[in-house]
Amino acid sequence: MNVTQHDLRDALRRLGLAGRVVCLHSSLRSFGRVEGGAASVVGAFLEEDCTLLVPTFSSGFEVAPPPGMRLERNGWNYDARPAPEADSGRIYTPAAHDIDRSMGAIPAEVIARKGRVRGNHPFDSFAALGARAAELVSGQKPSDVYAPLVALARAGGFVLLAGVGLERMTLLHLAERVAGRTLFRRWARGAHGETIYAEAGGCSEGFGNLETVLRPIMRTTTVGESFWRLFPASETIKLAADAIRAEPRITLCDDASCERCPDAVAGGPILPGELTL
Repeated sequence: MNVTQHDLRDALRRLGLAGRVVCLHSSLRSFGRVEGGAASVVGAFLEEDCTLLVPTFSSGFEVAPPPGMRLERNGWNYDARPAPEADSGRIYTPAAHDIDRSMGAIPAEVIARKGRVRGNHPFDSFAALGARAAELVSGQKPSDVYAPLVALARAGGFVLLAGVGLERMTLLHLAERVAGRTLFRRWARGAHGETIYAEAGGCSEGFGNLETVLRPIMRTTTVGESFWRLFPASETIKLAADAIRAEPRITLCDDASCERCPDAVAGGPILPGELTL
């Protein structure tokens, strides 16, 4: 079955997304065959006057933790865990086109487009296209990784999972912070080449445990072979944060060796009083 841009636009209208702000997590492969590929998917959102927000992570800008910046309870085994690949000394800017392959074809298409606006976070940036793109991502910085998602919620926006599960919903990391957890810190090069802290999310493989909590506000449709689930951002944050406060272990993944989940449940990294980002 071929999926056309008309099919995609029709699905967006069915979900009431025309003219709205949408954060998309997606698997292009889940659709089956899409005529025009990722460009047709992005084009459908823009032709429906959506502002499209996507994660555009770039792990190549992460550097190893210096001895004096190794925080406790930070989801990182400093003795045993391999460090990121050798630091090239490159400094991230929002003009960069670097994006991890694991992000998928649709975020890569957004990054390649003229007029896209990208956040100022070295390895967990978001990028956007559309009328409200700058409004969504202009506040992102190393010390505020999820500013675009806060802006999404304030704009009455939505998160759309197209062929992927809740473990890919970055908004749930923001819910962790709202619930009182401190986000993990990782390391990158600052504007002058110095090593800086940057906020980062933890393990998301247990986020499927929140499905029952979020199901009452979920809307669904199918496009080609792809199952879509839509969540209003603001309500999702509130429900998920309430659930995490009530039962912190709800976000635990099934991997007994996971370094991040136990530290997240315990509250996240212990920050020195003078720590600045």
